[in-house]
Amino acid sequence: MRESCFMMWLLLAAAPLVAAAAELPDTGQTTCFTDSAADPVPASDPASVARDAGTHPRQDCRYGRDPAVLSGNLIRTGGGAKSFDYSKIANNGTLVPLNASLGTAATDWACTRDNLTGLTWEVKTTSAASLRYALHLYAWLDDNASTNGGNAGSAGVNTCNGTLPGNQCNTQAYVAAVNAANLCGHADWRLPSVRELSTLHYAVDTPADGVDPAFLPNTSGLQFWTSATYAFDTSSAWEANAISSSTSAKTSALYVWVVRGGPF
Repeated sequence: MRESCFMMWLLLAAAPLVAAAAELPDTGQTTCFTDSAADPVPASDPASVARDAGTHPRQDCRYGRDPAVLSGNLIRTGGGAKSFDYSKIANNGTLVPLNASLGTAATDWACTRDNLTGLTWEVKTTSAASLRYALHLYAWLDDNASTNGGNAGSAGVNTCNGTLPGNQCNTQAYVAAVNAANLCGHADWRLPSVRELSTLHYAVDTPADGVDPAFLPNTSGLQFWTSATYAFDTSSAWEANAISSSTSAKTSALYVWVVRGGPF
């Protein structure tokens, strides 16, 4: 028994080492506070209230990636607001400069890789004729009984400007179309989880949902289908953005934003 317990302890102790390979951006909180007001003294100053010996110690403003951004000591692969670390990927899968423009040519920007989580997100477009138009709507569909929670959902109707076969605008058809297009050199795109969408949020900047508009444009204010069926009502599935989640009937017409890598 002692041997079994010891082996179990070793497995549990080792597990976090695997999970630690992926990171998250920091909260964006760079201002420290007293009981009633913002501290006018920078967090890096010895007089800051957030210093360990200060009157309001160990505040978030002093720790993590955000203070490293302010001090110029954050090392990142790409770019991004606050402590995000994003790289732009072209339609053909190659890395492109941070100032690359969104477009349809092989070397135009089409996807964004999060260098912290390891996830890559499609970049939504503003053209209604595009498969990836941000404002197209889709019903939730998954005909795989092992992943649909016991309810496949709905094939949908033409709410995506005829960009999918048979004018059936649903999540499964959209994922299949993006994979058939080999977007950014990959064919393993999928719906995200609620948790994966939440990794895109930072707390104290605009837009309200916190998503960095320079690297993930055309998504602000939208709720996206996730891959998860609602356990208490399998005719519904989870929808989310970077800061909130809720459920909707699978027949509902909502937005879609696909991801690859992970899962995170």
